[in-house]
Amino acid sequence: MRIAAFGFRSVPPSKGAAGADKFALELFPRLVNRGHSVVAYNRRYPDVFVDISEYKGVQIKTFKTTSKKGFDTLLHSFKCTWDIIFNNTADIVHIQNGGNSIWALPLRMFGKKVFISQDGVDWKRDKWPWYGKLYLKLSAFITAHVPNEVIFDNVIAKKLFEERFNKQFKFIPFGSEVEAGTGDTGILLKHGLKKGEYYLFVGRFIPDKGLHYLIPAFKKSISNKKLVLIGGSPNPSRYEKQLLDMASDRIVFPGYVYGNDVNTLMSNAYCYIQPSDVEGLSPVVLTVMGLNVPMIVSDIEENQYAVLGTARMFKKGSIESLTEEINFCEENYSEMLALAQKAQTRALSVFNWEKVADEHVKVFENS
Repeated sequence: MRIAAFGFRSVPPSKGAAGADKFALELFPRLVNRGHSVVAYNRRYPDVFVDISEYKGVQIKTFKTTSKKGFDTLLHSFKCTWDIIFNNTADIVHIQNGGNSIWALPLRMFGKKVFISQDGVDWKRDKWPWYGKLYLKLSAFITAHVPNEVIFDNVIAKKLFEERFNKQFKFIPFGSEVEAGTGDTGILLKHGLKKGEYYLFVGRFIPDKGLHYLIPAFKKSISNKKLVLIGGSPNPSRYEKQLLDMASDRIVFPGYVYGNDVNTLMSNAYCYIQPSDVEGLSPVVLTVMGLNVPMIVSDIEENQYAVLGTARMFKKGSIESLTEEINFCEENYSEMLALAQKAQTRALSVFNWEKVADEHVKVFENS
C-alpha cells in the first residue's frame, strides 16, 4: 500500500511533541517493515523542525507552518492535502486528530481512502477557546461521516461517538513497549538525579495535564524526593510561565527530553504521576506500565481503562487526594512495586505495537 500520514508534529519527535508524535514514531516504521510505503509529513515551525528526509524507511516531507496556536495544524494540513492530491503521493491517507477531518472531504473527492485516528474528545479540552471548541464539535460530525473509517485508541471516546452518531467505529489501542535502552544514565547526572529519588511527569505544560494540582500536592506531601517535570508547551503561555516560576531545588524542569533519555528517566523514577483532567489512552502511561515503574494517575475513565487496577488513583482535580496518594507511595512502596509488576504484565500483553501495526494494516486493506 502507498500510505501518506499527517496530523502529528514530526518524526522523530521534536520540541512540542505529544502522543501523536509517539504514535507516528512507533507505527510508521512498522508499516514499512511490513512492505508498505509511507510518506510522513513533518511540520517546520519558525524555530523548530527536524532536518531529515528519511527515518527508518519512512519518507519524510517537511512543510513550513505558523507558530500561531491552532492555525499551525490547519495550515500544515492544507499543504499536506494539496501535495497528496496533486503530486499523488499516496492512495491511502492516515490523519491524526479529528480536528483535521475537514481535509477528508477533498481527499475523498479525489479518490483517496481516508482514515482518521481519534484519541479523545477534543472539544472538552480547556486549552481551546469557545470558537475552537465549536470548530472541533463540527469536526466531530465530519469525522463520523466522511472518512472510510475512524480508529479510536480510547474506548470511552469511541462509545461517546457511537452513541452520538449511531455508528460503529474501530478500536485499536496504543502500544506500550519501548526499544531497549543503551544503559547510559548520563541524563540523570546532567540534572543531578539519582535512581529512585524522584517523581516524574512527562508531557505538555497545558491546563489539561493537571500540573497545577501536581506541584502543590507534591509540596504538601511528606516526600523529601524531587519532582521532575519533563516537557513544556509548543507555544509558551502564561500558564507555563507560572509553572516554571515554581522551580526549586526539589522541583526540576529539564525542558524537552526525547528517545533513550526519556526512557531512562522513566525507568529510574521512584514513581510516575499522571494528573490529567482530560486524556486519551495515554501513550506515556502505557510506556511507564511496560517499564515496570510504580504510578499514580487521576481517576478519569481513560486512565481507569488503561491501568485496570494496576496503579494508584486519585480524585481528578483534587490536590488533597493526590497528596494522600503521594504519601501512600512513600509509606507503602512494596505495594506500589507489586502493582507495577501487574501493570507491566497487562501492558505487554494487551498494548503491543506489533499488534497495533497489524490491526492498522487490516483496517487499511479491508475498509
